[in-house]
Amino acid sequence: MIHAVLHDSKDTVAVAVVEGITAGTDMSAWVMDEDQLISVKALQDIPIGHKVALKDMATGDTIYKYGVDIGKVVAPIKAGEHAHVHNIKTKRW
Repeated sequence: MIHAVLHDSKDTVAVAVVEGITAGTDMSAWVMDEDQLISVKALQDIPIGHKVALKDMATGDTIYKYGVDIGKVVAPIKAGEHAHVHNIKTKRW
């Protein structure tokens, strides 16, 4: 089962595409541009449509989604954690 998708191998987050991802789930994520699967264990519940971190990231790191810079980390994120407004902000303001 595919749990999440990402577009580019340099993406640091993937989007959950199924409901019911709970902490401890061994997730499969499809890298669309390369048609390959990667794995990450969910450390937290991930709501459908929300982002999951694919690697550990520190405050100030850049978040990549769709192969582009979508913002910066404002609180440390571990691979498998929910990545959302509590730990990511846009660089626009």
